[in-house]
Amino acid sequence: MDFKLPLASALALVFACGAASAQDAGTLRKIKDSGTIQIGARDSQIPFSYKLSADSAPIGFTNDICLKIVDAVKAKLGLPKIEVRYTMLNSTNRIPLLQNGTVDLDCATTTNTTQRQAQVDFAPSHFVTNITAAVKKSSGINALPDLNGKNVATVSGSTSIQLLRGARKSGTIEVNEIAGKDTSDGFLLLSTGRADAYVLDDVQLAGMIVSSTNPGDYKILKESLRQEPYGIMLRKDDPEFKALVDETVNGLMKSGAIEQLYTKWFLSPVPPRNANLNFPMTDTVREIYKNPNNKGV
Repeated sequence: MDFKLPLASALALVFACGAASAQDAGTLRKIKDSGTIQIGARDSQIPFSYKLSADSAPIGFTNDICLKIVDAVKAKLGLPKIEVRYTMLNSTNRIPLLQNGTVDLDCATTTNTTQRQAQVDFAPSHFVTNITAAVKKSSGINALPDLNGKNVATVSGSTSIQLLRGARKSGTIEVNEIAGKDTSDGFLLLSTGRADAYVLDDVQLAGMIVSSTNPGDYKILKESLRQEPYGIMLRKDDPEFKALVDETVNGLMKSGAIEQLYTKWFLSPVPPRNANLNFPMTDTVREIYKNPNNKGV
């Protein structure tokens, strides 16, 4: 049957086919052809991925690991230079924008879960955190059961919001949930008194507290809802690129270089306030560096 497509539809089909071809060719070919690698980052996840100003490039622990991957890609492809371009992502768009080729690596604080593994691949985990709550010292909240009946901030699309809802379903904690659009927005809810607590990863809570105007006003509860591994995300079904990513991350762990990065970001003063998180490496983190893996929770 003979028919004609409207111009807009025809163009859309051409672009869609071009994008599919780029995906089929693999990430390394995509990078070689463009001379560019696209990194997904965040603007406020201290000390993993954050910006010092609107115009600055992201910095942080996970970002440094990803820049090591960029070096490995450059060597693999024999390129004198690769341009690094950043796209700011959030918890709700990070997987779709990775899948459609907007970014090649997600370099922040994404938890490796078995559910997400159905959609993306993960590099070996580079951190393990505890999901808990930050509160103001004046709140009278000293344990997770004390959150009952309180306004609790979370982040849309995060695993912490799922864990909190699970606790509500089991009847262990009943709270009024208030979702922030990102991690800094969630902390704003706590700092301004709109939320009595903020449930998130302990290390991210520590980063926001130490960078706040009055860090002495807050504390982090010792109890944990769950331990979660962080992993750098990449597209599925791209074995050549995944092998290079895994080799690079494993190499950082086996050589001890990742411990130097850890000291730089967790045990030393970091911008913008030159504050020290004083977040010693846990036994769980030491174990994943000794025996790298990308197991999800």
